Amino acid sequence: MPDIISEPAGEGVILLRLNRPEALNALSLSLRQLLARHINELSTDDTTRCIVITGNDKAFAAGADIGELSRRTVLDADFERSRVAWLAIEACPKPIIAAVNGFALGGGFELALHCDIIVAGEGATIGQPEVRLGLMPGAGGTQRIVRAAGKFAAMRWLLTGDRISATEALGLGLVSEVVPDQDVVARALALADKIASLAPLAVRAIKETVLLGPDAPLPVALALERKTFQLLFASEDRAEGTQAFIERRQPQFKGK
Repeated sequence: MPDIISEPAGEGVILLRLNRPEALNALSLSLRQLLARHINELSTDDTTRCIVITGNDKAFAAGADIGELSRRTVLDADFERSRVAWLAIEACPKPIIAAVNGFALGGGFELALHCDIIVAGEGATIGQPEVRLGLMPGAGGTQRIVRAAGKFAAMRWLLTGDRISATEALGLGLVSEVVPDQDVVARALALADKIASLAPLAVRAIKETVLLGPDAPLPVALALERKTFQLLFASEDRAEGTQAFIERRQPQFKGK
């Protein structure tokens, strides 16, 4: 079986399932590169409107492959290969939803943090335990967690390497919602179906503006929002959406 199983899961929705059960879906470099190839292909596929990434009941991804990390040296070329693999997810213009069951630790939770929405099961366990290995998060954990949860929650969690429950993570703003374990993938796919039914250009514009805005001064971020909002008035989807509302019917968006 391949390390990633890709399957259609509704009109415009693709489900990517991490498939290294013998290693609790630990993120080896080869797995991350394979995931990056899938994401790059889907990023330019006009029929794909939303992506869901999941693991299995025991683990979304239990972290990096520690065996690989133990063999790296400071100038190892795998650092750059790893950065490029992560960048594919970061740069994807399509919405990505993480469906998290079981362990999401270290790089596994950083993978979820690269996504736009995180649906977690009630039994999910989240953590950044790198400090216990004499390391630190290296795929965005220190930066994305502090932006989501604030300095003091981030420091408390990152400096101890403690694990927290999905409910605690929800309270900190680190996941979007928590559902029963057996409903995680179904809920993620339902959200993906809803997003995939909406105007693709508007969805892409919202994702881009939300991601770029927080690191810009407020006047610059507001200008970006205004200009992007204005550009959507050139789209066929804007005309279709407003006309469908007036005619009290469902719009048929084409991504044009």
